[in-house]
Amino acid sequence: MSPLLYYALPALGSYVMLSFFFLRRPRLLHTPWVPAFRPRLGAHRGGSGERLENTMEAMENSMAQRADLLELDCHLTRDGVVVVSHDKNLFRQTGVNRDVGSLNFEDLPLLKEELEVYFSPGHFARGADRHMVRLEDLFRRFPQTPMSVEVKERNEELIHKIAGLVRHYDRNEITIWASEKSSIMKKCKAANPEMPTSFTLSRGFWVLLFYYLGLLPFISIPEKFLICFLPTIINRTYFPFSRSGLNQLAAVVAKWLIMRKSLIQHLQQRGVQVVFWCLNEESDFEAAFNLGATGVITDYPTALRCYLDSRGPPALAS
Repeated sequence: MSPLLYYALPALGSYVMLSFFFLRRPRLLHTPWVPAFRPRLGAHRGGSGERLENTMEAMENSMAQRADLLELDCHLTRDGVVVVSHDKNLFRQTGVNRDVGSLNFEDLPLLKEELEVYFSPGHFARGADRHMVRLEDLFRRFPQTPMSVEVKERNEELIHKIAGLVRHYDRNEITIWASEKSSIMKKCKAANPEMPTSFTLSRGFWVLLFYYLGLLPFISIPEKFLICFLPTIINRTYFPFSRSGLNQLAAVVAKWLIMRKSLIQHLQQRGVQVVFWCLNEESDFEAAFNLGATGVITDYPTALRCYLDSRGPPALAS
């Protein structure tokens, strides 16, 4: 055996054993986050499978099913109103080819009478309420309900207005900053650092890399939520790529990388709550909770409520 291997192999073995030990016992190195709430049932776009997405009617319907979290996206109108809308352009939702930012709030068009459910292709939602709502209206109507607010564009006025509304309605602990882009999340945290944050895409990739390198137990994690898609929905209800071959490959690779119970248990023990989206079938609910997820975000809150009630109360985290 060469001198290099003579020293390297024992060092590598010790590192692997330490990494494995602290992966299962992270509280020996880190004080876990204490959650202000635990979202078991999250309503995607307010529950867009049962009522028209992001309407007050959809939110009310989800709350009737005892939703723990309302998931929504925000944009800014021309007159500076923070409006709840998934899309920047209104064509898909209303048939009017205008951006939210080009219209005053009072001039926003009504939603279509029916909208296809994005994560349930071929299924449509309808509702009596076709009006878009202000974020402030939701804060007033549901003052104690946790919400995840996603910011999709680098609009500092929008970010600061959301941060100000959260402070005004005393919602710092129960409103989550969400964004796919780290550059946007940086501005969000600067605008209101008291709000909990979720992982961006790049931060999620880093966590996976650290996990497979054995470094995850030794790094700090400032985020309190990992809101992640469940890989098994790719190529079935979620099609991130235009080519079927790429979707099939993404499904296999993402499932192998992400569906690791030891990873999710490690994050949970550190107080990072793992929530999977956007799940609309009981088999997917089962897969998520069997992995140890805190909760699920769905378009169909009634179906998820029936599933949760059939399982009984959740086990307490150790």
